[in-house]
Amino acid sequence: MTHKSNPSHSQGLTPKFHPELTPSLEELEKQERVLVFPRFTNDDAWTLGSLLVEMARERQAPVAIDIHRSGQQLFHAALPGSTPDNDAWIARKRRVVERYGSASYLVGARFRAKGSTFEESSLLDPGTYAAHGGSFPITVEGVGVIGAVTVSGLPQLDDHRMVVEALERFLDR
Repeated sequence: MTHKSNPSHSQGLTPKFHPELTPSLEELEKQERVLVFPRFTNDDAWTLGSLLVEMARERQAPVAIDIHRSGQQLFHAALPGSTPDNDAWIARKRRVVERYGSASYLVGARFRAKGSTFEESSLLDPGTYAAHGGSFPITVEGVGVIGAVTVSGLPQLDDHRMVVEALERFLDR
């Protein structure tokens, strides 16, 4: 699928050379404002999911990858080294995106910025919701959040960054 190139995508929303740097709330919020689709089809889910699989294979990342839209799973892959626990984490992180309309990492960061944690202050069951990095909203222009793309298997910030990098690449095509 061809998308119009958006110069803000190619500016790189994820630090590529300083993986130890934790992004600010402003950086995380900018990612959500910029990484927006003109539309999102089943074919787009396949292409985005396949791109994530390719990236994970290149990095030998033991991840599971999931794309949901409007309650339907459109893509799922479990790479070597991933486990059923990754699928459970995917579901918990995706539920945060569905409930809050924001990336799971951003939701957790907002609670931390207030001096608390998601687990302490959200009043939600941590067995059902996890505000850990790796699930990012699929937002369509003029519509809003329609789903989520999720990666699980790496440290949470690395899960988040992998999804953001894939979205940047996909939307730059």
